[in-house]
Parts: sequence; structure tokens; C-alpha cells
Amino acid sequence: MSSASPAAPARVLSGIQPTADSFHFGNYLGALRQWVALQDEFDALYFIADQHAITVPFDPALLRKRVRGSAAQLLALGLDPERSTLFVQSAVPEHAQLAWVLGCLTGFGEASRMTQFKDKSARGDLGDATVGLFTYPILQAADILLYQADRVPVGEDQRQHLELTRVLAKRFNTRFGVAFKVPEPHIPKGTAKVLDLANPEKQMSKSAASPAGLLNLLEDPKSLSKKVRSAVTDSGRDVLFDPVDKPGVTNLLTIGGALTGVSGEQFATGYEGRGYGDLKKDVAEIVVEFATGVRERTEEWLAGDRLDEVLAAGSARARTLAAATLADVYERVGFVVPSPNGSTNGTAHA
Repeated sequence: MSSASPAAPARVLSGIQPTADSFHFGNYLGALRQWVALQDEFDALYFIADQHAITVPFDPALLRKRVRGSAAQLLALGLDPERSTLFVQSAVPEHAQLAWVLGCLTGFGEASRMTQFKDKSARGDLGDATVGLFTYPILQAADILLYQADRVPVGEDQRQHLELTRVLAKRFNTRFGVAFKVPEPHIPKGTAKVLDLANPEKQMSKSAASPAGLLNLLEDPKSLSKKVRSAVTDSGRDVLFDPVDKPGVTNLLTIGGALTGVSGEQFATGYEGRGYGDLKKDVAEIVVEFATGVRERTEEWLAGDRLDEVLAAGSARARTLAAATLADVYERVGFVVPSPNGSTNGTAHA
């Protein structure tokens, strides 16, 4: 008797917006490093969320450049086209098509309670807000449900959006029959929360008030070194891992440890009897060495045709998966969809 075939690996999906010329170390240590690790365990699909990027004012030429640059950086950081699928969101029109169906199942109140729109409303910033900003959590739900994802890596800021995705999947399945897998959150292990070097009370972000606190992966080495050496530290001289009383020092220990494969606490043990100057010097060297490698590999990906080949192959696989889901959804909601031979679908699911 033949043995049963091994079960297919669970599928994980995540995306990132191309809203800057370079990802920063917070992006890498907080999420992208885990994307690389997930390739070993899951059927991993990753995409550049360019449709989400146009919910705010944008420059078309710059967007196109940043899409390719973002893909090149992901590959430079360790995404392997042989072990994962990398594609551009807008290359798969099924995202927008499914978003319309899901939008017709979403209550206005549900959408208005989503965090970003709610925050803008509270601040009175809706004068320049677009309908796209209002509905983008629905597009995000479509991103996930199209691919029957089992897991979605999420941080605290995305939990609400994943919960909307789960609600919409269940709602559709109840009304029209089961078409969607209801995804579970995936909390990656080993993530590092990287703080602003100039203001260690806040998370590192491209929207920070001062560029002095932001370490970009493609940044000039001299600039990176200067920022680390100028990082805000804390009172006293002892190098201790203490997020409450020493957030600045702890942040440097976190960065140094994460880039060398140890915890911040372990990294701190090398500084007994040494001061902040030694810590900053060492972390600066570690950061520069890592960023230099990423920058060189990114430039290699951007220089040839291989990047476009990877994205084309990734988009082709993504479209195959997405089209199957969308065809099932269209039939279940009663759309008349022409088949390749010219006939129309005339059956419905029970």
C-alpha cells in the first residue's frame, strides 16, 4: 500500500508598501528578517503593496522606482525566489476585483472604525483624505483572502485589520457558502522592536520628526555611523539592558544583538566595565557592515534583468492562485462569467 503524500505546507502571506527609497532597520528587525525565516516552514507569498501606496499623494515615476527598489531590497535581505513567491500587488488585478465584492459586504460603520481613518477623523484631517484611504482595509482583506492564507504575520498595529479580514471571510462563507479560508494571526518569534535613535521613547519610523533617529538600510556608511555614535543615551555610565530606565542604551543593545544573532541581554554582557562610547562604536561598525552588504546586493539586483524575471514569475503564480479564488467567489455571488470557450457559467454552488 502506498504511503500518503506529505501534507502541503501552510501558506503565509504579507506585504509591504513602497513608500520610501529605502527600508529602515526597524522594518528589517521587526518584520522582514522573519519573512526570510518563514520561507523554511511555509508556502510564503510576499508582495509590494503599490495599490495601498496611492491612498495618499504620490509621484508616479517615484512610485515605479520605489516598487523595483523595494523588491530588490527584499531579495538582497534573503528572500529566495526558489522558496517563496514575490510579486507586485497591481500586477494581479484580482486584488481590486475581490475588494469590490468584499466592500459590498462591509458596513460603513465597520470601515469608519478602522484605526487610521478613525485617527484622521479625530484630528480633523479628512479634508485631503481619499475614498481609497477609507476602503484600504477592505483591499487588505482581499490581499489575504485571495490566496487562502493560513497565517498572516501581524504586529499590534495590524491586528484590527486582520480581524476585519476574518469577519468578512466568515460573513461571505455564511451567506454564499465556503469560499475563503479564515486566516489566523502569526506572531513571529525573535522580532526586535527598534526605537528612534534621537527619541528612544518612540518606535523607529520614516515619519519621525527628525531624520537623525532613522537608520536606513541603503544609507551612506558615514551617515549611519554618525547617527549611531550620536544616539541619545541615558544617565549613568553602566551599559545595562533596561528598557524602563535606559531605553536609549537598551535600543543600541537590541540592534547590536539582533544583527549578531543574540539577545540584547546577551549582547550587554560584553560591556561590563565599559562605557557608552564603546557600545556606540561597536554598534556603528555592526550596522555599517550589515548595511553595506545589503546595499551592494540591492544594486546587483537592480542592475540586470533578473529582478524583472523574478517579479514576472511571482506575479504569474500569484495570478493563478488568485484567479481560482475569484472565479469561485464570482460564481457564488451570481455573476455571469464567460468561460474560455465562450459559454457562461450556468450553475451555482449549493
